Amino acid sequence: MLWQFTLISPNYHIIMRKITKDAYWAFRTEQPFKRGNTEVKVLDDSPWGITTKLYLHGNLIAHKEWKTGLSITNAGHFTNVTKERLNALPNVDIVQKNGEWFLNGELWDGEWKRMRSYRYV
Repeated sequence: MLWQFTLISPNYHIIMRKITKDAYWAFRTEQPFKRGNTEVKVLDDSPWGITTKLYLHGNLIAHKEWKTGLSITNAGHFTNVTKERLNALPNVDIVQKNGEWFLNGELWDGEWKRMRSYRYV
């Protein structure tokens, strides 16, 4: 019997592309990363320590730092790729129903949203 291995996000029901998995890992471990349309920047410019930022097509879509935690936006782009990159992050579950996005079960307009705290950071 042949086994096929699939990359699964922390949300466990979303299959991720390799670039999404690698970007998630870089974001999580605070490592700079750039491939194709996705980039992770790590800055040591905050009084609270390291700030990590996730960009898609040059648009900031996620930001985390020790004091404020994780915040996300879709930067005005309701695309499957944006949704996939954000769904890779902890405590983020975006689904689309009838053309509208729902973040963790609530209608979401894509504007900046602070996520509940998490401690993998």
